[in-house]
Amino acid sequence: MAAHATTTSAASESHGFLSPTGVEIAFLLVGLVTFGAAVVTVTTKQLVHAALWLVVALGGLAVEYLLLTAEFIAWVQVLIYVGSVVVLLLFGLMLTRAPIGRSPDADSGNRWAALTVAIAAAAALVWVVVDAFRTTWIDLDGAAAGSTEVTGASLFQSWVLPFEALSVLLLAALVGAIVLSRKAKANAADAANAATTTSAPSPRNGGTPNSGTPNGGPRNGGPGNDTPRSDKEGAR
Repeated sequence: MAAHATTTSAASESHGFLSPTGVEIAFLLVGLVTFGAAVVTVTTKQLVHAALWLVVALGGLAVEYLLLTAEFIAWVQVLIYVGSVVVLLLFGLMLTRAPIGRSPDADSGNRWAALTVAIAAAAALVWVVVDAFRTTWIDLDGAAAGSTEVTGASLFQSWVLPFEALSVLLLAALVGAIVLSRKAKANAADAANAATTTSAPSPRNGGTPNSGTPNGGPRNGGPGNDTPRSDKEGAR
C-alpha cells in the first residue's frame, strides 16, 4: 500500500500543465468546437441554420460533461436540450412561418453593442462562479458529483422552483407560437376575401361573372347582341 501510494504521488507530481493527458486534450478540442458553434449560432442570418448550429453547441456541452465523468448530466443535456428545446424552437419557426433563407430582419445592426454586453455578462458569470466555488472541496470518497443521487437531491431540493419556472416558460413559448400562427392565418384569409371582392365585376356595368370584359352586357354591344346596329335601323 505504501509503495502504491508513493507511485501515485510520484505520478501526480510528474504530471503538470505542460504534459496534459488525453482527456484534457479532448476536453480542449471539444470546447473549441463548441465555442465555434455557439459563435456561428448567434452570427448567422438564417434561423434554421442557427437552430442546427445550436444542436452542435449543446451536443458539445454533453461531450464535455461525459469527459468530466458526469454521465447523468450529459444524457439530460441530450434528452432535454437537444431533444426538446431545439425541437420546440424548430416547431416555433414552422408555426410562425419564419423565413427559411437569409433574412435581413435577423440583423439589427447592433453587433458591437451586443458583443460588449456578451463579454461583460461572460466576465461577470466567470467572476461569480469562481468567487462562489473558490473554497469548495469535493469529497472524492462519497458519491460522484455528477451521479443521479447527488443531482436529483440538488435539483428537487435546492433548484425545484427554477426548474418549474423553466417548464412554465417553455409552455408559454409554445402557446405564444400557436397564437401567432392562428392570427397570421386569420389575416391571410381576410386579405384573400378582400382581394376576391375587389376583383369581382360590377353588375351595374352590364358585366357577368363569367365574362372576360367588364362591359359585356347587351347595352354596350357585348356578347348576346348578335344583330348589327345598321340592320336594326333598316328594319325600323
